[in-house]
Amino acid sequence: MINVKNLSKRYTNIYAVDNISFNVEDGEILGFLGPNGAGKSTTMRILTCFMPATSGTATIGGFDVFKDSLKARQIIGYLPENVPLYTEMRVTEYLLFRSKLKKVARSDRKKRINDSMEQCGIDNVQNQIIGTLSKGYRQRVGLADSLVHNPKILILDEPTIGLDPNQIRQVRQIIKGLGEKRTVLLSTHILPEVEMLCGRVVIINKGKIAASDTPGNLSDQVRAGGNLSLEIKGDSKLVIDAISKIDNVAHVAEKNKIENSGQNSVSVYSVESKKNMDVREQVFNAVVKNNFTLLEMKKDAVSLEEVFHHITTNEDAGIKG
Repeated sequence: MINVKNLSKRYTNIYAVDNISFNVEDGEILGFLGPNGAGKSTTMRILTCFMPATSGTATIGGFDVFKDSLKARQIIGYLPENVPLYTEMRVTEYLLFRSKLKKVARSDRKKRINDSMEQCGIDNVQNQIIGTLSKGYRQRVGLADSLVHNPKILILDEPTIGLDPNQIRQVRQIIKGLGEKRTVLLSTHILPEVEMLCGRVVIINKGKIAASDTPGNLSDQVRAGGNLSLEIKGDSKLVIDAISKIDNVAHVAEKNKIENSGQNSVSVYSVESKKNMDVREQVFNAVVKNNFTLLEMKKDAVSLEEVFHHITTNEDAGIKG
C-alpha cells in the first residue's frame, strides 16, 4: 500500500532524508522509528503530500504522491504530532466541518461521523466544546478526524505523545483495532508501543535506513548468539570456573542464589558470549563434564530499546532485512 523508493529531501547541502526505500504491505502496522532529527517527520510529510521530495518516488495505494497527490490524499488518514483542532467548536461540529473538507458525500456524513466517534471512544463527549476536553480526548478527536473519510491508510505521528498511562493504553487499543482493517504507518518514541502493535520495524538514522525487520529478528541480529540465563545445581565457584574456560564465553556471573548448600547449591547465572557466537552446546557439554545439573537454559531477550540504542549509536550497524 505504501511504496517508497530512493526518496531524498535536501536542504541546501544537508540531506534530511537520504535515498531511503521501504514498503508497507496491505493490512500491516509498520513502526517507523528514529532519534530526533533522523528524518521521520520529513518522510511522513512527503508521504502525506505536505511537501515535495528532492528526488525518488513514493506511492500511496498505487497513487504517486507527486503526480496524483489529490487521489493519494483521499485514501490517507493523517494524525500529525501536534493535532490542529478548532478548540471553540463542538466535537460533532468539528467532524462535520472536516468531513465536508474531505468531500465525504452528504448522504454518508452522519454515518461516517458516528462511526469514527464510536471507533475512537468519543461518542460520549460529542456535544462538548473541544477546548474543554482533556489531552487524551483531544487526541482521540484528531484520530476520529483522520478516520472520518474512511481511509485505507493511516499515517500516525507520535499518536500517544503527552498522554498519561491510562490514556496511552486506550489509544493503543484503538490503533490496534484500526490496524485490523487498515494499513498503518506508526511513528513513535515509545518503544514498548512498537513491540505491542507493530509486526515490522523500520529504523531511520541520520536520514538513512539503518534497519528493517521484525522486532524479534532485529533482537537476534543485535545479540547474535545471545546472552544466556542458566539455572545450575552445583558449587557456584566451580560452575563459574568451568564455564569461564569456554573459548567463546566473554563473561560469567552469578545473578541469584536460589538454594545454598555447597555442591548442591542452585543458582542462576548470566553468560555473555563473544560477538556472533552461540555457546549453548559448549555450555551444556561443560556442565555434563563437570557433573553439574542443568535445570534451565534460555536466551535472554533483547528489548527493542536495546536494539534501537545499538543501531542508532553505531553508524556501522548496517542491519537490514
